[in-house]
Amino acid sequence: MELPNMLGSRDPLFLTGVTFPPEYPASPETLVKLTVYDVRDKARDNSSFLGSVTFSVSDLLRSKDDQLTLNLRSSDGVLAVGTVLVSRVNMGEMEEGDMDHITADVQQAQKCTLVCESSQGTQNDKDNSPLTGAVFKNPVCKVYKFQTVDSKWMLVREQMEECTLSFSIPRQLLHLYIQEDMRRIQELRDLGELSPHWDNLRKEVIGRYGQVIAAYQETLAELNKITGPSFKPSCSKAQRYLEFIPINLHTQRMRVTCPRQTDAFYDVITVGAPAAHFQGFKGGGLQRLLSRHEAEKKSFSTAYQCIYYSPEHTAKAQEVLHSVGHLQPLISGLADQLLQAAQQHSMAGLREALKNLAGKTEQFVHALKDELVKSALLALHAAQPGYVTKNQNQTLPGHQGHSHQDHPSPSQRGQQGQSPPQNPGHSPGQPSATDSPVVVCNNVDGGSQTAPIREDGQAPLKRQDSIPCHKEYDEEEWDRVWADVAKSLNCVIAMVDKLQEQEPINNNQEQPIPKQVLADVITSHNPEGDWREQLCPLVVRLKECVAEVVVRARRAMTFVLLQEAACSIPQGLFLKQRRDVVFSQALAALACGFVMRLYAGMEDKGFLRQLHLVGLVAQFESLLSTYSEEIGMLEDMEVGISDLHRVAFKITLAKTDNPCDLQPVVIGRRDHYTVEVPLPQLAFQTLPHEIKEGKALQVYPVLFNVGINEQQTIADRFGDISLQERINQRNFEILDSYYKSLSDKVPSECLPCFQTQTDLKDLLETLGQNVVTKKRKNVEILWLAGTICRRLNGIRFTSCKSAKDRTSMSVTLEQCALLRDEHQLNKDYFIRALDCMRSRLTQGEVVCQWDSDPEAACSVAENKPASRHFYPIALLLVSSHLLVVWLILSLVFLLAKYQ
Repeated sequence: MELPNMLGSRDPLFLTGVTFPPEYPASPETLVKLTVYDVRDKARDNSSFLGSVTFSVSDLLRSKDDQLTLNLRSSDGVLAVGTVLVSRVNMGEMEEGDMDHITADVQQAQKCTLVCESSQGTQNDKDNSPLTGAVFKNPVCKVYKFQTVDSKWMLVREQMEECTLSFSIPRQLLHLYIQEDMRRIQELRDLGELSPHWDNLRKEVIGRYGQVIAAYQETLAELNKITGPSFKPSCSKAQRYLEFIPINLHTQRMRVTCPRQTDAFYDVITVGAPAAHFQGFKGGGLQRLLSRHEAEKKSFSTAYQCIYYSPEHTAKAQEVLHSVGHLQPLISGLADQLLQAAQQHSMAGLREALKNLAGKTEQFVHALKDELVKSALLALHAAQPGYVTKNQNQTLPGHQGHSHQDHPSPSQRGQQGQSPPQNPGHSPGQPSATDSPVVVCNNVDGGSQTAPIREDGQAPLKRQDSIPCHKEYDEEEWDRVWADVAKSLNCVIAMVDKLQEQEPINNNQEQPIPKQVLADVITSHNPEGDWREQLCPLVVRLKECVAEVVVRARRAMTFVLLQEAACSIPQGLFLKQRRDVVFSQALAALACGFVMRLYAGMEDKGFLRQLHLVGLVAQFESLLSTYSEEIGMLEDMEVGISDLHRVAFKITLAKTDNPCDLQPVVIGRRDHYTVEVPLPQLAFQTLPHEIKEGKALQVYPVLFNVGINEQQTIADRFGDISLQERINQRNFEILDSYYKSLSDKVPSECLPCFQTQTDLKDLLETLGQNVVTKKRKNVEILWLAGTICRRLNGIRFTSCKSAKDRTSMSVTLEQCALLRDEHQLNKDYFIRALDCMRSRLTQGEVVCQWDSDPEAACSVAENKPASRHFYPIALLLVSSHLLVVWLILSLVFLLAKYQ
């Protein structure tokens, strides 16, 4: 096998390592061939062969001190061109003084103790169990050895992995988006016949939805074709078919092994900023676009003759639609259980089923008892083709008049008061018995949603003075429907009480009852089997009343969404697509972090208790600047992270232990999603009862942003950083609220222990002071937020534009700080450890090759981090304009460096 290429150095000593992948396990008879190259230019693959040597694993096992000293031979096997020292490392089983033969002092020039580097991981690895292998793929492992303050040695192991959720979550979301929009189209069609104005708007909205569905179906088809790496590299962030995929989503785990201490691990998920990179940021990000669009909707509603609905009303309409779709089948199922218990003459079962039925019906009533439903029913009533004004009724010529006008002019509305009143005692839902042509009101009677047909085959005209005039009529009709639901439920409850009174006494008492008394009881009441017969008509009536309410509420809320969509065309649907893209990237990252944290805490009872009692905090650390296009990225990211509040998690039992059955599944619709995480039976059985019963597990996402690059220096001096300040202050309030809830419900013993003894409350107070302090590049906010997150058993995310340079710098600095603060890293080794971790490939520097698209191939050279970019002055001298630009940028760079 061939070792990874090694960077050149003046020192002849190189340190590297190799592990055997699980699919190729080593045995004593295994032969290992080491080939060494002199790498001149790694980016251009310019290298020359130095020598090679072959040995067997049995030779290494039998060697003294687990070491082999081998001579490299030239290609002809004659000349000795160097020496190779092969050592065997026992991962995770380090004792005092182990591996002292490898020290950083031997190589003062490099000052880096990389003991092992592998792109596969090890077979007996704690972090590569079959459970994690279903979701996390292609591990890249590095092992270091650093000295502590007491001159001992710690073993530090870094492992970075890809996550299959990078693609599986967006695919599932696209499928759900398509299904939801297709249901919305069907709901719009189910509104029935509308006036020409509203019918044209409905057709336009349906056409727009059709375009969105076609685009999503095309994107989904392209994603299903992709095979290869489980992540999207930064060079593909502007590709259309990959816009739903998060950029450079990776997991990073640092495991630390110290003498006389238990192993500790620290996780972080690195991902590019969730943003619509393909669509661009010319007009800003979601936060700005949504605010601007909301201000324009009021004028659009006037132009389209629609009622303006605020975002809260639109969200309420979606919530009502979701509630009726969820609760109606539950009520129907509980009603069937009630009948089944009646058939079995089980009073206990009858009471239990009635209790559940009454509870769900109460939720149903609470969900639909809203003024928005009433007002929407009025608006829908006015939008039907039979709606006319009094003025039109006054000008109708005989019984032939059946024209209508949806929106009368102001002059016509001024003449409406001259219309004759309706006949006294005439029901608004029934036609008049007079021979003169009559215009009747819209029929909203529960028995039929269609108006009666006249003798000439034409639908009769329907009349409404105005929405306020018919308010009493519609409210009475709606109240009648609710009264029917309440009466039906009360009848069911009364019948169950009656049956309980008729129940023979010996069902509740142990003493026997004389046969004569029992016979009298049986003969004096209905024969056996009448329980179901007596309850069945009442239960059927309850189902019918609930169904009638559902039909009316669903049509009303659909009409609300129709008006909202009509006022939003085309900008509204464009923003919805952008929001879908950003949310897809954010949810994929969150699901990856939740699964990683769950797998790591399966044996932590305190963590599991916290998980189902309160939930977890997910802290997103952003390093975006508030300058240029990164402002738009931050605005996108803010909305995407905020939308994650609509997500809950649920742990389920996997069908099998097959990796395909261990993939998380997303269900729900845009207003609420649930991510189901399946676990094998052995792991599932160890969970608390509440989690096994399917309790929804909440996650509280928070976002803290501090720009750190030279663009942020410009923004701090000449720009506006109010966006960053507002984000930090708002999310601090969420974090503080979560801590208060956690303190009330979970004992402090459930939280992890750290060497630093600073109280969590003090840390939060310090963070609160920092988010309101006017200070440039206040990275203390990020340090405090990250520390609090780890102390709260939370999930850590680090992001920048592409999750490469700034992200890798932040992650490595945090890791070295943890080694210093929690594991007594020698202060002389802090910079050495930092240089060592940064000397190799960073977070985004992964060689990839898309099998389906060779043009999307990424090289190490392209993703190689570079903190400084110097351009040849000779090139700049070609143009005086370029020289001026170079001078300005150089000045900015110097100001940022030496401020």
